[in-house]
Amino acid sequence: MLDAVDVRLAARLAELRGERGWSLGELAERSGVSRSTLSRAERAEISPTAALLNRLCHVYGRTMSQLLSEVETEPVTVVRATDQAVWEDKASGFVRRSVSPPRAGLRGELVEGRLRAGADIAYDGPSVPGLEQHIWVLDGTLHVTDRDVEHRLGAGDCLRMRVWGPTRFCCPGSEDVRYALVVVEP
Repeated sequence: MLDAVDVRLAARLAELRGERGWSLGELAERSGVSRSTLSRAERAEISPTAALLNRLCHVYGRTMSQLLSEVETEPVTVVRATDQAVWEDKASGFVRRSVSPPRAGLRGELVEGRLRAGADIAYDGPSVPGLEQHIWVLDGTLHVTDRDVEHRLGAGDCLRMRVWGPTRFCCPGSEDVRYALVVVEP
């Protein structure tokens, strides 16, 4: 059963495609995602995975946080912990909390990420080329691959990178990993 955020996300995905006048076939060609998967995502029959959202964000020129913020309520200056939007990709074991959701005119945001033990997520490329990311591991172990270089991060370690191509996030240990992610648009 999908929650209210998934339903609003599905509607927003359909709106974005409609705003561009694209058919499902054209979006499928641009994103590399099948027409049937796109159709099911737009009708809220499935909850999109992080990898699927990343592909669509790339096509639409948005960060994932920007897209998710478009289906949430109007951003405010202070976001209480109980009001921070949480999105989960159950298939991959990725949980994303928008600690400081994006706001028009501002380029940075803070996200809390959690990956369950054994999770391994590959992204084809950034939603916005040249996206700056700072990944600070709070608990556990995280392996991040960028430009074919694997960075092995433990609690307290911080990786700073500008994302141009494929990346991979992996939680190789027997414990979940929790990290803070600062995202800055170019």
